[in-house]
Amino acid sequence: MGDLSLTVIALLALAALTAGFVDAVVGGGGLVQLPAILLGLPGASPVQVLATNKIASVCGTAVSSLTYYRRIGPDLRTALPLMALALTGAFSGALLASHIPRDAFEPIVLVALVVVGGYVLLRPQLGEQTALRFAGHRHLVAAMGVGFVIGSYDGILGPGTGSFFVFALVGLLGYDFLQASAKAKLANFATNLGALLLFVPQGAVLWDVGLMMGACNLVGGYLGARTAVARGSGFVRLFFIAVVSAFVVRIGGGVLGLW
Repeated sequence: MGDLSLTVIALLALAALTAGFVDAVVGGGGLVQLPAILLGLPGASPVQVLATNKIASVCGTAVSSLTYYRRIGPDLRTALPLMALALTGAFSGALLASHIPRDAFEPIVLVALVVVGGYVLLRPQLGEQTALRFAGHRHLVAAMGVGFVIGSYDGILGPGTGSFFVFALVGLLGYDFLQASAKAKLANFATNLGALLLFVPQGAVLWDVGLMMGACNLVGGYLGARTAVARGSGFVRLFFIAVVSAFVVRIGGGVLGLW
């Protein structure tokens, strides 16, 4: 980081701290962190940007996952298969990433976020309490399907992955927002790890920047997880709507050429 100015280092550190907090509560921290890396490291290649973002994110998701596990105790009978398929999907998606046109993704992500945010906003009782939609084997299959599909998306591109995990676990499987956030964080840790299994052997990670941002992301992740656990599902729901709305504005402005 010797060639980076103090202003750029401060920008990257603040972005990573914020991203870690947002990610721990409802997911989607990459939509804060990734643009900051692009702005702060204009000479980095796309794969270096993605890999450095992942190494920073995996630090935050590791500590927030541990915090959620210790304080919420998500059922590992569901969480572990979810994580396994999320990791597999992320690795597979990373392999396919170079073959898919990137300019098609922002409009797709924008539509998905609008639908997700609108659905949660119009159903105020959604996610207040856990009321599982499936039982036994069907529940496990549904969780594994969610893990693989969203994990693959994270490997290919990734914006809003954590938010999509939360929404799927609430809307499809029937968890309350706090339980969904706990399981989503475990799954998101697995997707970050899955992508790094490809990026690290390629030598794509900028380790000095990535580890500095990782330390800040870790602090943000710890604070975010503690806040979510203390405030409960109602807070997580409101935070989810606020974050998704901000993402819609940011991505929508990009699609419309406003910035």
